[in-house]
Amino acid sequence: MPMTARILVFAGSIRTGAFSGKTADAAERELALQGAEVTRISLADYPLPIMDQDLEKEKGIPENVFKLGHQIAAHDGFLIASPEYNSSIPPLLKNAIDWVSRIHKEGGKPFHPYAGKVAALCSSSDGGFGGARGLYHLRSVLMNCQVEIITPQCSVSRASEAFDEYGQFRDEQLRKRMELVARTLIERASLLSTRVEV
Repeated sequence: MPMTARILVFAGSIRTGAFSGKTADAAERELALQGAEVTRISLADYPLPIMDQDLEKEKGIPENVFKLGHQIAAHDGFLIASPEYNSSIPPLLKNAIDWVSRIHKEGGKPFHPYAGKVAALCSSSDGGFGGARGLYHLRSVLMNCQVEIITPQCSVSRASEAFDEYGQFRDEQLRKRMELVARTLIERASLLSTRVEV
């Protein structure tokens, strides 16, 4: 019997009403429709100081970094819905990714949360590019962390008008793009699964 893909979904913004949160909602629904076991988290639940190696040396890696790392490790893949800040990655998201990359062991045993993980990237903005410019940087950062990034992505432009009252995409092309993203992520993550049961 084929394994059910377990996918983690989160947004790169924690602002109330953020377009990236709505995009993450749409991704969560589509992944579940396609049979994945989906876990939705918010980075607001993992508050972290700014990445600082002096702080790490003095106090160690913060507990919330390990909590987030365990969430990533316990899933076959993850999907990030990110806003775009000045054509790049929002600092909240970059900081979380950087901190998790600092984990190399736990309790004396090797622990690499990103090892063997597959990710899908989505973006959103009220502009015409839909935040896609920021995904070039996000893709590069995650690839450096040894995460495999699937090729299809979903960028939601003119996001203030993109969702109906039920949070669904108004545009059929957007719906099809998210379907492809979800399908590709599930297939690839199932194939390469290295998840750690916690």
